[in-house]
Amino acid sequence: MNYREAMEYVEELRQYGCVMGLDSMRELCARLGNPQEQLKCVHIAGTNGKGSVLAYLSTVLQTAGYKTGRFLSPAVTDFREQFQVDGRMITQSGLCKYLESVRQAAEDMAAEGLSHPTVFEVETAVAFLFFVDKQCDIVVLETGMGGALDATNVITNTLAAVFTSISMDHMEMLGDSLEKIATVKSGIIKNKCYVISAKQQPEAMKALRQAALLRKAKFYTADVTRAKNIRYGITKQSFSYDKYKNLEITMPGQFQIENAVVALETLAALAKQGFPVPEDKLRQGFLQTKWRGRFDVIGKKPLFIADGAHNEDAAVKLAESIRFYFTNRKIIYIMGMLKDKEYDKVIRSTYELAEHIITVTPPIADRALHAYELAQALQEYHGRVTVADSVQEAVEMAYLLAGQDKESVIVAFGSLSYLGALMNVVEHRDTIRRDSHGRSEKD
Repeated sequence: MNYREAMEYVEELRQYGCVMGLDSMRELCARLGNPQEQLKCVHIAGTNGKGSVLAYLSTVLQTAGYKTGRFLSPAVTDFREQFQVDGRMITQSGLCKYLESVRQAAEDMAAEGLSHPTVFEVETAVAFLFFVDKQCDIVVLETGMGGALDATNVITNTLAAVFTSISMDHMEMLGDSLEKIATVKSGIIKNKCYVISAKQQPEAMKALRQAALLRKAKFYTADVTRAKNIRYGITKQSFSYDKYKNLEITMPGQFQIENAVVALETLAALAKQGFPVPEDKLRQGFLQTKWRGRFDVIGKKPLFIADGAHNEDAAVKLAESIRFYFTNRKIIYIMGMLKDKEYDKVIRSTYELAEHIITVTPPIADRALHAYELAQALQEYHGRVTVADSVQEAVEMAYLLAGQDKESVIVAFGSLSYLGALMNVVEHRDTIRRDSHGRSEKD
C-alpha cells in the first residue's frame, strides 16, 4: 500500500458512515493484539475546546520530556495531523504500514459476516498501533463524538477523564437535553480515575458528578472564575491561577483562558500519578502551544482569523471574542456550514457583527450545506450576502471588500472541513505577496 492507495482506502471507508457502539472496535482491536491496553491515556470529551485542551496538555507534557502521543479529529490541513508523537505527524510510510495491518483485520471481520469497521474506528486503531510502536509514555486523545460509545472508549488505562464545555450538539446521536448529552459523554470515566471538568451548566455538572461518584473517581472542577489578573490580546494573553502567577499563552480568544485552566487542573492530577511537570517546563509549554483553526490568526494585513465555530455554543464564544477584540472595526465573514448542524442558530449568534458575509460550500458532498442555501438563510437577517463558487474566490472577495482599510478584519468560520483549504489559499497568497515585495525592493 502506497500513500495514494492509503488515502483512497480511507475515502472508501466513509461508505460505512458513523456507527455508535464498541463491539466492532473491540473486535478490531482484539485482532490487532489490543494495543490500547498498553497505553496510559488522558481522555478528553466535550462539545467545544477539546482540541485546545489537548494541544496545551500534549505540548506541556512533551516539553517536560515525556514521549507524548496525540490523537485528534478532524484534520484541518493534512490527514496525518490526527496521529502525532511529540508534535510530529506520522510519516506517510508509517501510516501505510499501520493502515495495512488494520485493513487486513477489518476485511477479515467483514469476510466472517461481522460489521465492517467505520473510518473513525480504523483511524483510532491506527493511532493505537502507532503510539505503542513509538513507546509513548502517555497519550492524549479526544473523543470523536459523545463518549460512552465512541471508538476511543475502548482504552482501559485512563489516568484522567477531562471534560471541556458541554453544550447542545449532535442531538440526533447523543440526546435532546444537556443532561442526556453529558451522561453520554460521562461514559469515558473509568473506575477510580481522575475527573477534571470545566464549570458546566447545572444539569451537565450533575450528570458528570453522578458518573464520577458511581465509579469512585476523584472529581475536580476547573473553575475559570478563579483565574485572576487576566490580560487579553491577539498575540499573547496572560493570567494567574492558584500558585501560578502570570502564565502566558499565545492562542487568542477569551475562551482560551478556560481551556488553559482545564489543562492546568489536568496536569495537577497527572502529577499525582507519576507525571510531574516542573513550573518552567509548564510555562514554556503553554507559550509554545498552537492550535490551527481555532481563532487562529492566519493573516495580518488585514487581520484574517480562521475559527471552527460550527455550533451555537462555539458561535456565541466567537461573537464574544469578535466584540471584545475588534470593537468598532469593519468585519467581513466567510461562512461554510454542514446541513446537519443548527446553522440558523449559528447565524443568529453572529450575523449582526458583520458588514458583509460571503458563503462557501464545504467539501463534504453528503453533508455540506450549499453556499446558496446558506446565503438564503442569512438573507433573512442580513442585507449584504455574497455567494462564492470556491474557497479561492471567497478569499479574494474578502480581501477586495477589506480594501486598504488596515482596521478591517476577515473572519472565516464554520465547518473545519473547508478551513484547511482556506488557510492554504491565504498562505499561498501571502507568500506570493512577500516574494513580489522582496523582488521590488531589490530592483
